[in-house]
Amino acid sequence: MEARSVPDFLQGVNKVSSAVQLRYDVAHSNALPEEVRQRLVRQAGRRMTAEGVLVIEARQFRTQEQNRQAAIERLVGLIRRASEKPKLRKTTHPSLASQQRRLEKKRRRSQVKRMRRLRLEE
Repeated sequence: MEARSVPDFLQGVNKVSSAVQLRYDVAHSNALPEEVRQRLVRQAGRRMTAEGVLVIEARQFRTQEQNRQAAIERLVGLIRRASEKPKLRKTTHPSLASQQRRLEKKRRRSQVKRMRRLRLEE
């Protein structure tokens, strides 16, 4: 049985882990106002632990420093998005013209179905 050698370009693969895990304690942070904190918890989804810690993992780059920077940027982006107040939806009513169009379509459809019924009964 002969031993296989590994090609040179694969020599250092999977030896060093450069992944970064950034943890930010949202629940006990005094830096965030309460409403921003609540929106951040809602936006974080699965990345939020039961203790209120936001966990961001970054592993897209080969160096740990780049992954650390990417994780920080993602945290800043999340906080920025959470600090924007959501626009309140103004309730509106359908216009008279749109109501009339809808009712006219219903009348036409009803007429088509009525005509089919008449044909089937004959």
